[in-house]
Amino acid sequence: MEACLGDWSDPQLVASGFRMAVSVVLSLIKELRRTLGRENVLSAHSELVVYECDGYTIEKNRPDAVVFPQSTEQVATVVRIANEHNVPVVARGAGTSLAGGCLPLGGGVVVMLTRMRRILQVDLRNRLAVVEAGVLNLQLARALAGTGYHFAPDPSSQGACTIGGNVATNAGGPHTLKYGVTVNHVLGLEVVLGDGSVLALGPVHNPAGLDLLGVLVGSEGTLAIVTKIWVRLTPNPQDYRTLRVIFDTLDSASNAVSDIIGEGIIPAAMELMDRGIIGALEEAYQFGFPLDAEAILVIELDGPSAGLDRQKEQVVEICRRQGAREVLQAATAQERQMLWKCRKAAAGALGRLSSSYCTQDGVVPRTRLPHILRRIVEIGRAHRVRVVNVAHAGDGNVHPVLLFDERDKEEVHRVLAAGRALLEECIACGGSVTAEHGIGVEKIELMTSLFAEPDLEAMRHVRSAMNPGGRLGPGKVLPSP
Repeated sequence: MEACLGDWSDPQLVASGFRMAVSVVLSLIKELRRTLGRENVLSAHSELVVYECDGYTIEKNRPDAVVFPQSTEQVATVVRIANEHNVPVVARGAGTSLAGGCLPLGGGVVVMLTRMRRILQVDLRNRLAVVEAGVLNLQLARALAGTGYHFAPDPSSQGACTIGGNVATNAGGPHTLKYGVTVNHVLGLEVVLGDGSVLALGPVHNPAGLDLLGVLVGSEGTLAIVTKIWVRLTPNPQDYRTLRVIFDTLDSASNAVSDIIGEGIIPAAMELMDRGIIGALEEAYQFGFPLDAEAILVIELDGPSAGLDRQKEQVVEICRRQGAREVLQAATAQERQMLWKCRKAAAGALGRLSSSYCTQDGVVPRTRLPHILRRIVEIGRAHRVRVVNVAHAGDGNVHPVLLFDERDKEEVHRVLAAGRALLEECIACGGSVTAEHGIGVEKIELMTSLFAEPDLEAMRHVRSAMNPGGRLGPGKVLPSP
């Protein structure tokens, strides 16, 4: 079967599971090795199996080759070689994405960007840095330590995820509430388009014209492969007030979130963890959490020292009005770091609850938080799936975690049905099926519920213009018409 069959932009085609002819694969690998060097191309089955999925482990598919370019020019060459062989290309960073955005549907080439990990420039006068796509989020944070500036997006996978991956999914994190998601901190991009050409956009290259940055950020590798990013640097806050608030019900915790925003107070972050997450964290790390609490809010206020104590008092008053059992303030920088460690360690602690789990990513208006959290519990019960919750509650972003055993096919079926029901409920609330994880393959069928067909068709036209032939990230984000 030759590789030229069909249109790679059709998800039904690339999901059909057919492999390319052996002769095509061998020719492809030979050309890639000649160009990049044998040490930068993987093709053995034992090597490729590592790249068959990302953090969304329910779906797996093995690529035909994995390459490790070290420059934009090499990425462009790989794309051109793939085009000559008419095979798909999937960009991949750390593989921490949770919606199947790195899944190599239809085989093809996975382009690993993790060897492009140089911080090229830190320009404090202009409040920007220039980094390659494989730079870790935490690597940049550490490089900026002591400068008085930071890169604001801080996903929970900060220690592993790459800046290029953050751009691909428009990642957020706990401090999204005040500082915005990745697109609010991208000043420029260098990308490789679907035809192998290189496009540079940003404050130097294209200060006027259409906002193509806004189009590319969050496009999950389906429009272009991001190789270099100009990021905005944010001044560090002068001071912090970080609180741990214990509640006896999820309703009271989520109502406190809405009331705080309703009072005109915009914390840097408001993070919610439910009883299941609290138990897992306490078992793993012994943070001293009360195991009978139904919810914990981690609330952080930041900014000039003057006025922070008054804001904190308002927040404490609102929480107590909503029935908070206990409010504790981090007294030192170490205690503050410990609180954030406990929040960001939540995903790692889940292994104590289940052998497999699927983290959803819905968003609703903040006033609908009590409703969606109640519905999450009801949907879990209806599908006989255990669900625990973490949430960027301040901006209405819920992350229900569905626990299961992926060896049990019937249980997997129930988990997928429950996940779909949760996201449909988010749409019904006036929200969306993603705030930061992206669409990937997991949520592609829900795009027709979220958007009208003319809107989807407009997006397809944009994809066709930047990714002719649809070989970049095939079968992702947009459903087949």
